[in-house]
Order: sequence, then structure tokens, then C-alpha cells
Amino acid sequence: MKFWLTTIIAAGVLTACSPTTEQEAREPEAATGFSEKAAVTADKFMVTAANKHAVDAGYNVLKEGGSAVDAAIAVQAMLGLVEPQSSGPGGGAFILYWDNQENKLYTIDAREKAPMAATESLFLDEEGNAPKWIEAVVGGRSVGTPGVIRGLELAHERWGKADWSSLFKQTIELSKSGFEVSPRLAKLVEMEINPGVKKMPAASRYFFPNGKPLEAGTILRNPEYASSLSLIAEQGADAFYKGELAEKIVRAVQNSPIEPGVLSLEDLSQYQAKLREPVCNAYRQYQVCGMGPPSSGGITTLQTLGVLENFDLSELNPNSERFSHLFTQASRLAYADRNQWIADPDFVGIPVDAMLDKAYLSSRADEITDKDMGKAKPGVQLQPEYEQDIAYELPNTSHISIIDAEGNVVSMTTSIEMGFGSTVMAGGFLLNNQLTDFSLAPGNGKEKFANRVEPGKRPRSSMAPAIVLDESGEQVLHAVGSPGGSRIINYVTQTLIGLLDWELNVQEAINLGHVTNRNDYTSLEKGREISELKAKLEKRGHDVKVIDLNSGLHGVSINPDGTLVGGADPRREGVAKGE
Repeated sequence: MKFWLTTIIAAGVLTACSPTTEQEAREPEAATGFSEKAAVTADKFMVTAANKHAVDAGYNVLKEGGSAVDAAIAVQAMLGLVEPQSSGPGGGAFILYWDNQENKLYTIDAREKAPMAATESLFLDEEGNAPKWIEAVVGGRSVGTPGVIRGLELAHERWGKADWSSLFKQTIELSKSGFEVSPRLAKLVEMEINPGVKKMPAASRYFFPNGKPLEAGTILRNPEYASSLSLIAEQGADAFYKGELAEKIVRAVQNSPIEPGVLSLEDLSQYQAKLREPVCNAYRQYQVCGMGPPSSGGITTLQTLGVLENFDLSELNPNSERFSHLFTQASRLAYADRNQWIADPDFVGIPVDAMLDKAYLSSRADEITDKDMGKAKPGVQLQPEYEQDIAYELPNTSHISIIDAEGNVVSMTTSIEMGFGSTVMAGGFLLNNQLTDFSLAPGNGKEKFANRVEPGKRPRSSMAPAIVLDESGEQVLHAVGSPGGSRIINYVTQTLIGLLDWELNVQEAINLGHVTNRNDYTSLEKGREISELKAKLEKRGHDVKVIDLNSGLHGVSINPDGTLVGGADPRREGVAKGE
């Protein structure tokens, strides 16, 4: 049965969010409005991402015959300029790539790594206490070895068609001539969501020229970023990981005026992106695939779907009370397992097959009643035993979905973590604070936390780029992903349910008002129809908060007739564009 969403907000309306909007301290990338968007259709290729400049860069590459990977490189380069608070060369990424000639899905782990000098006590004070999250975020201590440039290089070596150097040209030119500061970027600077931006000299000069926050419409130039990209374009990824640019990065981290870090030239020179096996599982008549560990996104999405597969969601209205209850309970169960077991697979054992076993997930579904279950416990059937940990993941990230003219698909989530990252700036771009995705304390039990800091380890992530295949596993139907910190999993899973159970188009699925639960409380998206469920869910025992839920979903679909459909999140500035 197909359900169509009604829209109540006029096209083009953007409502600014005031600094006093209710917002969690752990979620500092504030909402900046909701602007209604329509699905975009095309016949040859499609790109959707978080900023029009970035989409145009990817579109131009595709129009000139480039591959989906070529377009992703151009998009990422541009995002580092026009959406610097979310991603860039100083961060990491997870990349899903569907090779349409081979009918095969590949995944690339370009996640940051802890420096070799980092220890499990990296964030502890002299008395062994972990800091407040914002104290851990700002400065050089939180910077992991960036991975995105190596990841894109690996993808390009395998699946690129265009010359590497050509993919940076548009961004280099715009960095020199200047771009108009977007309303969203200006609002986030004005709100001072990351206190480090004003405190760190290089970031302060760039985002607070003459001591005043950037204003929307201001022409902003970044010649230093142009120089960095020129080096990378001419010399390849080695220009980032060795030589002049690497020295700038290490110097900025080690000499940070706030919490100097331990990143070294050796950490950069030895970094390698990794090809890893995707995680896939059947969901009804589909195959849903995602990124495996060290991302928790793929497994936790698949666990949530696997629990919900035991209920007929197609018979429920989208975002009904019954659905919202089932969704939050399935999510509780999946997050309990996530926090127990998922970490860097090169360091810990993870019972992936057991976590995705249909019989196990059915037994977990049996734990769901008509009342909120409260704090869910991890499945006792699974081994090995670790302690439950708490790690902060902040929602400033970006997602890119692309289909090229040959039917190859990229679903890539890319991040510097917190809004404006560590606020350490080098080479014209911000460096990540991904080390705060580790548990800040190592734990005290025999096995400690699976996701504790260790030298050379990759922190757990919730990034959840997804690709949906048909029952045969030979045809891509959808590619989608989102920013949103640890809520990414909920955003992506709910969107997949919209696509697969309720047969919404990709834009309608993205437009759904959000409901989330990370095995803590139930949150309903402020200002959307779903927020009206608060009282009903409270009667079921839910602890409900109505808050801004600021996803940044971007997706593409392939219809049975080959038509492409693109969707961009109305909560951000992204667009879809194709031909």
C-alpha cells in the first residue's frame, strides 16, 4: 500500500532558528530551518549533497563523462570550502561503491586513526577522571590522523575515469575568487556552537574577521585552501600525508594553544585507507547493505530493521503511534548491542554474524511489549563480553549520494565530527576531533571498553551510508545516508522504512518527521506532526523530548524503468541535480 505525505510548509520558506531553541548540549549543530523540497528526476546521472556549489562541482564532472567516484572527489573538495564546519580534508569518511559492471559492492574505511603516541588515558586528568565533552573536543588532543584523502585516492585508483588533478579545479578557482557565505554557515558561526572557533587564532581570523562573525552573503576567499588543494591535485594524496602540508598539520596540532595533541609526521605518512567487507542482510524482499566496523552504522541499522521485520509495518500509517513505539523499542535493543561490542575490528572481536542472525533478532523482537521497555540490555547470547561504554558523537557531518551514467553508485558519509571539528586549522581547513568518538574513559572491568583509546586504533562511528539492492542482489534500488552523530542510525533506518515498507519516493521518505531513541529517551522532531505523539507515547511509559532533530539526508533511487530520483534534506541547504 502506498502512502503519500502531505506537506504543510510552503516551498522555499526558511525559518531561522534562534540560539535559545531547545537543544541538547551534546548536539551543538543547531537547526537552521526547514525548506520544502521536491524530488528531482533524471535519466542519465544524479548527484545530491549538502550545498549547491558542491552539487554543481559533481554534476559538471558527471556531465563530462566522469565516474561516480570522480564526482565524489569534486563534491568533497568543494564541501571543504563551502561547508567547512562539517567535513573536509582534515576528516575521515566511509565510502560505499557499487560497481555496476561487476554487480559488486565495495566499502572503503577512511576513518581517522589514533596517533601512535595516544594511550587509553589520553583524555583523563591526573586523578583519572574524564573531562566534560566540550573540554575534550577543542584543541589538538582530539585530532585523529585524517583519512578522507587516502580513501578518495584508493577509490580513484580503482574506479576513477577523469584525471585526478581536474577534480579539484572548480574548488581551487572558487577558493581564490570567493563564494557567498550561506545562511546556514553564517548562523552556525553566529551561534558559536563550538567555543573553540573564537578561541583558536587561525579559526577566529577566518570565521570572525575583524572580531565579528561572518555574515550571510559575504564573499569569503580562502587562498590557503586553494594552495593546499593545488598541491594535492598536482602531487596526489602524498602531498597531504608527507612534506610541507603534513608539516603544517602536525605543527598546528602539537602547538595548539588549547590541549596540544600528539599527532606526528609518522602517523600521517603511515596512514592507509582500507577496503573492508560490506555488511548486508535481507529485509523483507530486499538486500540492505552498509558499512561494517569500525562504523556501527551498518550493523545497528540492520539490527533495527531485523527486529522490525517481525512486525508488518506496511499495515501501519507512516509515523503512527504504533510505528513510533515499535521503532524506538527496536532501536533500544540495537543500540544496547552496539555499545557493547562494536569498535575497531583490528583490535577487538565483534560477533557480527551472531548480531545479524535472523533467529536472534526474532528473539529480541519478542522482548517488545506495548510499554516502553526502559534501558535495554545487550543480548546475553552474544560473546565476547565487554562493558557498556558511552562515547560522544556529534552531528556535524555530511552525506553524498551519486549515480553515474554507467549505473555505478557512491554512498559516502564524511565528517570532521563536532561542528567546526577540533577548531585547529591548518592549510585552510579544519581538523577533526574524531578521537572523542572513543570512550573518553577506558573502563575498569576485566575486558574494559571495546571502544577505548589505543594507539593506531580507529574510533567507533555511527556513520551509516546505505545501499539497497533488489532480492537478487544485482540491482541497486536506493542509496542514502545522513549526518547526525549517534542519531544517524535512526535517521537512515526510518528513511529506509519509508522507502521499503511505505513505498514513498526518496524525497517523501527524507521529509518524514523524525523519531529517535538511542537506548535513552524518545525524541520527536520539534515543529513536525510527529511531535503530537508525545502524550500518547508517554502513556506507554516513554520519556519523551520534543527537540530539533537536524538530519542531513541525501539519497538517490533507481526506478524500475531506469529513471533516477534524487532527494535532499529540507532541514539543510542541500540539493539534488541530474540529467
